Amino acid sequence: MPLKADLIVNLGNAPSASEVILKFVRDSIMDGSLDEGEPIRQDDVARMFNVSKIPVREALKRLEAEGLVAFQRNRGAIVTSLSEPEIVEIFEVRAILEANAIRLSIPGMTEKTFARAQACCDMFAMETDISRWAELNWQFHSCLYEDAKRPYLLNMIRSVNDRIERYLRVQLSLSKGQETADREHRQILELCRKRDAEAAAKLVQDHIMRACESLMKHVS
Repeated sequence: MPLKADLIVNLGNAPSASEVILKFVRDSIMDGSLDEGEPIRQDDVARMFNVSKIPVREALKRLEAEGLVAFQRNRGAIVTSLSEPEIVEIFEVRAILEANAIRLSIPGMTEKTFARAQACCDMFAMETDISRWAELNWQFHSCLYEDAKRPYLLNMIRSVNDRIERYLRVQLSLSKGQETADREHRQILELCRKRDAEAAAKLVQDHIMRACESLMKHVS
């Protein structure tokens, strides 16, 4: 009996158990559900998803490679923590990478790029759910880097952002953090429209480091 076309499912595109668990644990770290230094009990996670510990361990090993999880003797996997100097250094790396990305991207930007960035700006400015600010912030920044046609660079920037997203979430929730970010986002977008790559790169770098300074004032 031939299969009906509308019943065919492409299982090759379905996420694996380890990918589902990876996203769950990563999101839990990002939103603070899992605190720094907190153990991640593999048995509990396996029971939650009704799987063996094999995909759980696969997910945790990938999170270890991202710097979000560490394996300690007699404790298993725990959520990593960053010192203040490490946070500052990661912001510095982010500033360098993203300034270069926007410099490379501006020559290839189109009206479609500007429209997407404008929509991201507007969504970020109107969002009242603090938990979504970091995600929308990333959407704005990343859409301005895609025209650089440097997928490895963009993946590296994504990885660096993942390391500090939980801290960025805190910074954006500080007094006028969202308002300041929105104003600077619109300034960056205006420079992109003007095709002023050097000024845009400088503003992106300053924008990121000002966010770092704001965060340090409140966590020191």
